[in-house]
Amino acid sequence: MDEEKGIYLGQELRMILDRPEYIDKIIPFLDKPVIKVITGMRRVGKSRLLELVRDHLVARGVDERGIFFLNKELLEWDSVRTYTDAWEAIQTWFAGYSGPRYVCIDEVQEISDWERLVSSMLAEGYADILVTGSNANVLSSELSTLIAGRYVEIKVYPLSFGEWLRFRQETLEQSGPDISQEFRLYLRYGGLPGIHSFPLADDTVFPYLMGIYSTIVLRDVITRHSLRDPEHLERLIRFLFDNCGNLTSSKRLSDYFSSKGSPVSVDKVISYVGFLEQALLVHRVRRFDLRGLRHLEFLEKLFMSDIGLRHGFMGYRDQDISGLLENVVYLDLLRRGYRVSIGKWDDYEIDFVAEKESERVYVQVAYLLATEETVEREVRPLAMIQDNHPKYILSFDEYRIAGKNGIRHLNVRDFLLR
Repeated sequence: MDEEKGIYLGQELRMILDRPEYIDKIIPFLDKPVIKVITGMRRVGKSRLLELVRDHLVARGVDERGIFFLNKELLEWDSVRTYTDAWEAIQTWFAGYSGPRYVCIDEVQEISDWERLVSSMLAEGYADILVTGSNANVLSSELSTLIAGRYVEIKVYPLSFGEWLRFRQETLEQSGPDISQEFRLYLRYGGLPGIHSFPLADDTVFPYLMGIYSTIVLRDVITRHSLRDPEHLERLIRFLFDNCGNLTSSKRLSDYFSSKGSPVSVDKVISYVGFLEQALLVHRVRRFDLRGLRHLEFLEKLFMSDIGLRHGFMGYRDQDISGLLENVVYLDLLRRGYRVSIGKWDDYEIDFVAEKESERVYVQVAYLLATEETVEREVRPLAMIQDNHPKYILSFDEYRIAGKNGIRHLNVRDFLLR
């Protein structure tokens, strides 16, 4: 890469990582007595969000000496491994400074007993605190006890389809807006911001995604939990990725290993799936009995935090489109702040029941509504629910079918852009 191109890519990457939706969620909590905890899978853009917060503080007049910024992924901070190391570095930075103090720590889970550090600073009123974490347990019960409700969590996800289009704005202006083609690219490459530093082609994007996948699995699963049989873990991940959107259970996963000649206990399967959840690589979605109003213990679905990682690991396959559509809809509902379950009504399944405060939305996802039988199959479960909450059928069809029983049909990408 020549120098000019390197500068261009650096500027482009900085530009595309600006995500105002998340900054707007963080800014109202600045200078408030709560710890700002930004969580999300590696490479979703958490580091850039911290940089943007720092830029915001400087722009409003905060002295740069008043902002301590520690990024545990940089070698210069490799020696900071415990909460006492971090406290010493913080005190050294602020020595002789008497103005407002801000402490920003990126990938805080890499610092042992970090909870003691932030709870002490919070109790003392020492500084305004922002941290990021790439582990679901970063907000463990221990931390919750230490800071007793004095934190706010901002969850960061891969790019929504709307964000994807904004990142691709310059390309779309040059080539003309082909939203259908962009959606296919989105389904193929996923939503990690860094892919937009490369030409969108399999031979450039997939190796990049494979590198991120390998880092997450090695650092956040194998190393963190001292796993001695990574081949079992890889088989489990392949199975989960291969069955995106399908109902499964720990027993079924255990049986799968037995069928391959390498038995793994149900307890071990449960542990491994839990490790993948902690690394924010997958999401487990429970079923909800709409008649009995309770969650069911058996059978659930697992979705990926980013579908591009799946394709970097095992390649893209057109025949998996139904599961991929479910995956992107599920992630979009999470971005909108919904709690999401799989609905069960007698013997019928509703793909998603999304709830937020007093609001509820029912969603069915299908690839194509090509026949009357398919339409009836998707409509029937929603039609059985006798309430006034919105009900949607989402598909890849370019034309909408007529609504029945108050059920609306939308193209998936139109729903994602609403």
